[in-house]
Amino acid sequence: MFDKILIANRGEIAVRVIRTARRLGIATVAVYSDADRNALHVRVADQAICIGAAPAAESYLNGEKIIAAARETGAQAIHPGYGFLSENPDFVEQVEAAGLIFVGPSSQAIRAMGLKDAAKRLMEKAGVPVVPGYHGDTQALVALASKANEIGYPVLIKARAGGGGKGMRLVSDPDAFPDALAAAQREAKAAFGDERVLVEKYIQSPRHIEVQVFGDRHGHAVHLFERDCSAQRRHQKVIEEAPAPGMNEETRIAMTEAAVKAARAISYSGAGTIEFIVDASEGLRPDRFWFMEMNTRLQVEHPVTEMVTGVDLVEWQLRVAAGETLPRTQEEITLTGHAVEARLYAEDATRDFLPATGTLHHLRFPDRLDTATLRIDAGVAEKDAITPFYDPMIAKLIVHAPTREGAIDGLATALEKTEVAGSTVNLGFLTRLLRDDDFYAGRLETGLIGRKQDVLTKTAALQERHLAAAIAATSSTDRSEDTASPFSAISGYGHFRPLIHKRTVMHDEDIVEACVSAQADGALAIRLGDDQSAQPIIVRRDDPTRIASWPGHITVFEGADALTLKVPDPLQAAEESGGGDRLRAPMPGLVKLVRAAVNETVQKGQPLLVLEAMKMEHTITAPHDGVIAEIAAEGAQVNDGAMLVRFQGAE
Repeated sequence: MFDKILIANRGEIAVRVIRTARRLGIATVAVYSDADRNALHVRVADQAICIGAAPAAESYLNGEKIIAAARETGAQAIHPGYGFLSENPDFVEQVEAAGLIFVGPSSQAIRAMGLKDAAKRLMEKAGVPVVPGYHGDTQALVALASKANEIGYPVLIKARAGGGGKGMRLVSDPDAFPDALAAAQREAKAAFGDERVLVEKYIQSPRHIEVQVFGDRHGHAVHLFERDCSAQRRHQKVIEEAPAPGMNEETRIAMTEAAVKAARAISYSGAGTIEFIVDASEGLRPDRFWFMEMNTRLQVEHPVTEMVTGVDLVEWQLRVAAGETLPRTQEEITLTGHAVEARLYAEDATRDFLPATGTLHHLRFPDRLDTATLRIDAGVAEKDAITPFYDPMIAKLIVHAPTREGAIDGLATALEKTEVAGSTVNLGFLTRLLRDDDFYAGRLETGLIGRKQDVLTKTAALQERHLAAAIAATSSTDRSEDTASPFSAISGYGHFRPLIHKRTVMHDEDIVEACVSAQADGALAIRLGDDQSAQPIIVRRDDPTRIASWPGHITVFEGADALTLKVPDPLQAAEESGGGDRLRAPMPGLVKLVRAAVNETVQKGQPLLVLEAMKMEHTITAPHDGVIAEIAAEGAQVNDGAMLVRFQGAE
């Protein structure tokens, strides 16, 4: 076994690898960019080395700097985590040429499965069922459009490299194919450096079921059962679970045997995942699943497999990389209970899941659950920042219970007890998805979230009791976490009547004013608005409302939703609002494409420009009819809130 390893990654996966390494007595080296200088994975590792500037291309994707860091610190092996260089065969060869061990498969195996088109041709030869489609080399629009017509709409355009939903477009209308192809190719080029795509038949009512496989360097290969990852938004997984709901033994045997056959076809060593698309229109059947792709690395959702099998997959990775045989035979790997995982992201579900940034001024997870086992894999801690440079995942919450219902209920409870303030997060969305009737009943398919997005992303409404709780919190001169402080801070002596204090908060653009006074029993009486004869809202010390105070803001937690109000600073000048005559960047990004010009008349809903952020493209459309007075330049790097478009009539 190794004495020291370097982890060529960041965030929760780096922290997770460090946890297992420490248990095994292996020293760890973290690498970090300038933006991650104070990140959690840096703080928990035994050593840490800076490898470059914030952009991933200058740090986490710079293989030479990572290898140099490993040699400098005496690390014997490099664990790539997932993403970044984890599926880069050239990096594997560089690692081995430097006399180090890559904790993962061979470069030959990665190459065999790294390009979806070549992988599918290989799987066809190995006898693994594949989705009907075009996996050839021709990339001309005319040729691909012709192939799409032959396959039959709807079709799915997919980047042949990479994953995570990037470079993927669903096309239902032949007229939309050219624009969809161009967008997919641009996105694939930006994310993976390879703009080539393949075209496949889109399976109606599809489910995404994958099988965890593991091989060693002695010719052994096993599976660790299946996971269901059908709950997706924009082709990216949201909630994963093991085993797959509704799975029958006949289909499980067929699917797991096909997965092991795929692994053996490339002499696979290490952790890998065979992903299948499944036609579940008539339930799960052994003749209704097809190979999609293989991920030659550890998956984000690997904890659910660990929970139901009792296997530490990272430990297996390290042992196999060190030359050991698989710790268990196929017969020794058993399935117990049910596990469900939710990905907690800094993103705004109400704005089509736009990535969010910010400082996590307040971050609280529940310690435990009464009826299930809770595991939290976090990549950040309180006071850490979510930057625009990397994936905005905060943590994964995983719950294991004897039954699927118990695991879902436990996870929903854990999410409702989680508190995040300082950045917009998807807690409420995740909870509503878990509580959805179709999800709860196991009626899954990859379009579930898209069909119900309006309902699933609807947040709790702000009520007077929320305002009263926030007003009470603003009454404190102490901005510490002691929420009882308002009750002492507001008290004072009035000769004829209690002292009345005026307080103001803002919700969106609405200003809410209130008068606050202390009662004899220590409670606060809060009257909202100007009518002082109105019945006050009484807020007591034992009020169960959960609140977080952070600079310039108060966040009130309602279930899994967070309702944030601003606390105006009377000494601070009001910022330019812009109104409806300006469009501002919803996040930091790159202006990838400009589709309108100065003095051009545009109509409501017309695409004006394409903003690329976090390797995804977001189309900015006109909010109303108007004439363009100013528009951002193509290729411009803009910050969150920067003006992208100004219409005539706006000063």
